[in-house]
Amino acid sequence: MTIQDFKHSLVEDKPPMDLKIQLQALWWDAKGNWQKAHDLIDHLEDPVSAHIHAYLHRVEGDMWNARYWYNRARQSVFEGNLEEEWSYLLAKYI
Repeated sequence: MTIQDFKHSLVEDKPPMDLKIQLQALWWDAKGNWQKAHDLIDHLEDPVSAHIHAYLHRVEGDMWNARYWYNRARQSVFEGNLEEEWSYLLAKYI
């Protein structure tokens, strides 16, 4: 799947079936369903999930929790805006 394919899929009601769970979380976040996005990765502990989890807590406005998850992901806190970070994460993990 390409970034363009991913973005085109956002007109659908459900994410493509072959998306990794971390990308499903980004998909639901883009659709405005933060809770669904968070629920998908809340219980996962791998570095990619932790990175997405950090972003989601940044979206929520909980920077303390976001920093915790950036640390778990071994990533720096993202310096750009949320839209830039979403695009960065999509490009990094697609």
